Amino acid sequence: MRLSKKQIAHLAMTIVRQLIEDGKIIVDDKNRLVEDIENVLIEEFLLEDKIDEEAKKILSEHLDEIRRSNIEYNELLKQVKRKLAKDKGVVL
Repeated sequence: MRLSKKQIAHLAMTIVRQLIEDGKIIVDDKNRLVEDIENVLIEEFLLEDKIDEEAKKILSEHLDEIRRSNIEYNELLKQVKRKLAKDKGVVL
């Protein structure tokens, strides 16, 4: 995960605070909403990590071909991640 749990908690709190200040939501239990948003964010970051690992695994299976083809690994990794995300219905 690219963000620490503390950073995710701060992000969730900021989102809730801004939505309340902008009058977009009315909340009875602010802490529960913050916790729910934290959980959603963590799930999404973990899903992104899984896609990243899957893409790296796919590329590692074809590393010799990639080297022979003189294709830039990082660009290919981005393409594979985008394809996997699209196939899974995930927005990165």
